[in-house]
Amino acid sequence: MKYNLEVEGISLFPKENAKKHRTYKYETVHDDENPTAVLRRGQTFKMQLKFFNGSFDENKDIVKLIFNYGSNPNALKGTQGVLKVDFTGKICAENTDWSCEILKKDDKCLSFEVCTPHNIPIGLWKLQVRTLKPETTPEKFDYVNDIYFLCNPWNSHDSTYMPETKLLDEYVLADAGKIWVGSSNNPGSRAWVFGQFDDIVLPTIMMIFNRSKMPHSSLGDPIQICRMVSKMVNANDDNGVLLGKWRDFKDNDGTLPSAWTGSVPILQEYYDTKTPVRYGQCWVFAALVTTICRALGIPSRVVSNFDSAHDYDNTFTIDNFYDENNKFDDGKTIDSIWNFHVWNDVYIARPDLPSGYGGWQAIDATPQELSGGFYQCGPTSLEAVRKGEVGYNYDTHFLISTVNSDVVHWKEDPTSEIGYSRIYSDTRAVGRFLLTKKPMVDDPYGNEDCEDVINQYKMPEGTKAERLQLFNSIRHNPLARIRWEMPHTEIRDVEFKLKNLEKVKIGDGVDLIINIENKSDQVRTINAVLSSGSVYYTGVKSHTIKESHKELKMKPQSTAQLSMTVKSDQYMDKLVEHGIIKLDAIATVKETGQTWLGKDDIQIIKPKININIPTDIIAREPTLVRLSFVNPMKKWLTDCKINVAGSSMLRNQVVRCSDVGPGKNVEVDVTVVPKIKGELTLVATFSSNELFDISGSVKATVKPNIIYTPIIMA
Repeated sequence: MKYNLEVEGISLFPKENAKKHRTYKYETVHDDENPTAVLRRGQTFKMQLKFFNGSFDENKDIVKLIFNYGSNPNALKGTQGVLKVDFTGKICAENTDWSCEILKKDDKCLSFEVCTPHNIPIGLWKLQVRTLKPETTPEKFDYVNDIYFLCNPWNSHDSTYMPETKLLDEYVLADAGKIWVGSSNNPGSRAWVFGQFDDIVLPTIMMIFNRSKMPHSSLGDPIQICRMVSKMVNANDDNGVLLGKWRDFKDNDGTLPSAWTGSVPILQEYYDTKTPVRYGQCWVFAALVTTICRALGIPSRVVSNFDSAHDYDNTFTIDNFYDENNKFDDGKTIDSIWNFHVWNDVYIARPDLPSGYGGWQAIDATPQELSGGFYQCGPTSLEAVRKGEVGYNYDTHFLISTVNSDVVHWKEDPTSEIGYSRIYSDTRAVGRFLLTKKPMVDDPYGNEDCEDVINQYKMPEGTKAERLQLFNSIRHNPLARIRWEMPHTEIRDVEFKLKNLEKVKIGDGVDLIINIENKSDQVRTINAVLSSGSVYYTGVKSHTIKESHKELKMKPQSTAQLSMTVKSDQYMDKLVEHGIIKLDAIATVKETGQTWLGKDDIQIIKPKININIPTDIIAREPTLVRLSFVNPMKKWLTDCKINVAGSSMLRNQVVRCSDVGPGKNVEVDVTVVPKIKGELTLVATFSSNELFDISGSVKATVKPNIIYTPIIMA
C-alpha cells in the first residue's frame, strides 16, 4: 500500500530570512508564539519541510507548494503560485516566475530555496503543502502562520527599484522623521514616529486593502496601490482611515491633529474600531501614507509645499477680488493659498508614461478635489509637473497649479469690459519651498536635515524656462489665457514695500510697516487699509485682530512710512493652530488709481518641549524620561495632556497633567522601555484648552542588553 508523505512541520525561518530581506525590524517577525515571515518579492528565501513518516524520495514522492493570495486565488491572475519541489528545479534569475531549488535532503527533512516573481501582489499570502505518490490522492497541509510579501526596491526587476539603494535606508527603513510646517518666512519642523514596523501596521494595511475593493490582481502594481492609498487614508470614501477637520474643535470629540505623535495610535484605533479616526490635517494624512508605503516597501518621503495654491477653476491663477473701496470680497474669491500643504512623493516606475517620467511621483491623501469620482490624487510624475505636461496621468494639472500658479488681484472697475481691472500680479508667491527630510541626516533641534526639492517640481523661479512651463500648462485653457493676457492700465509711480517679519516670539508685539516712495514730480494722496487676523494654515481667516484706515499726502520725490502695531494681549486669545497671523495692506493712489497690495504671514513661535533622557539607555530596561516647558501665557492652562511615543521604544502614551499657572513650569515623568538597540526617536506633544500645538523630540542611542540576545538592525 502506498502512503503519502505526512508533513510534520513547515519552517520559513522568519528571522533568518528577514535579515537577508531587510525586514528584520518588523516586530511580527520576532513574535515568540507565532513568528511571521515578512519577505520581499523577487528574492530567494529559505524553507524546510519535516516529514513524519519517511524521507523524500524524488522517484516516488511528489511535493507541491501552493501559495495563495485572497479568497479566490487564481494562477492565471497572479494570485496563486504553484511549485513542484524536485532536484531539477532552479531559481529563476529574472524573477519572472515562481521557482524552487533544493538545497539539502536529510533523513526526514527537505531544505530548499523559493523565489517569487518580482510583480506578485503584495500583502498577506497563505501556504499549503501537498504531498502525493502516483495514483494517490494528495495530502494537504496548511502552514498556519501568515506570510507577507512586500515590494523590493533593492531588486532591479521590481517597479519600486531605486538605483541609489543607499537612499532606501531613509525612504523605506527609517521609522521616524520630520515634517515641515509653519510659514514660508519661518518653516519649522515637527518630529513624527512613522512606526511602520509595529505589529499592528501590516494587519491594518490588509484591512485597508480589503475595504478598497481593489482587485487582488492589481495589488502588485505600485501605481494602482499608491492611488488607492491616497484614497483610503482619508475617510471621505469607503470608510477610510482618517477624518479631516480644520476648525471648530470640541471637547472629547476626537484628537487634535497637533496632538498626534505618530501613525501607530491612529492605525491601532482604526483597526480596533473599524471606523474613521478623528481627526487629521494634511501633515497627518501624509505621515500615514509614509507609514503605509514604507511598510509595503514603496520608497516614500513627506513633502511640504510652502504657500501652496488651491486653484478651483484650473486657470493656473489664484484670483483675489476687491470692491471699489478696497474691501476684500469673500464671496467672489474661491481660490486660496495655504500657508503650507503636505503630501507624499513615492519612487516608482511609470510604464504607462513615456520614458523619463518614472522616479518620484506625488500622491496626496488630503481630500481636496474629486479625481475619477473619489478623493484621491496621483501618482503624478514630478517630471511631468516640471515640464507642464498637463495631459499625463494622474492629476498633473492640479499639482502644477499647486506649486506654480500666479497670484492675481482684481479690483471692481465699472469701466472694464469684464467688470474688474487687474491691479497686481505676483509670479513668485506660490511654491516658495518644497521641503523634505534630507536622507541620512538627523538634526533634532534645527534644520540641517532639511532638503528643498523645489527644482524637481519646477524650473528656477523667474526664469524663461519656468514661465514656459506655465505657458505650456495654460495653452489649451481659454479662461486661463484671458487672465494672463489682461494688461495693466494704470500709472505706477509710487513704490510700496512691506517690511517682512520672519517670526515673533509668543508674547511679543507684531509690527506692520510699509515703506513708501513717491517717485513722481507731483503730490500723491495715499489711502490705505492695514489689517491683521489669525488664520488657519489653509489661509481661512479665524478672527480679525486689528484694522486701521490711513490717509497720507506725499510731496514729490519723497518717502514716508505707514505702520500698525498689534500687541500680544490683542492677538493671544485669537490664535489658532500653528499660531499664524496674516498681515494685509492695500493702498490706492488717489490721483492715478494705482492700487498696491502687500501680504505677510507671521508665525507666533511657541515653546518647544524639552525632553531630558539619560545617556545610558539599555534595551529592554525601564528608563525615566522628563518632559518640560514653561507656560508662556498670562493665564492658567487647563485640561492639560501630553502625548509621548517612541519608535520601537514606547507605544503612544497619554499623560494628564494638573493645571499650570502663568509662567510656571510643566513637568512630566514618563517611563520608556526600548525594545531594540540602535538610534531611536522619542516624540512628545502638549495640548490644553488655552494652548496647544506644542511639541518636542529627541534622538537617543540605545545600547544592547547583554542579558538578552541583541536584535541586529537590518
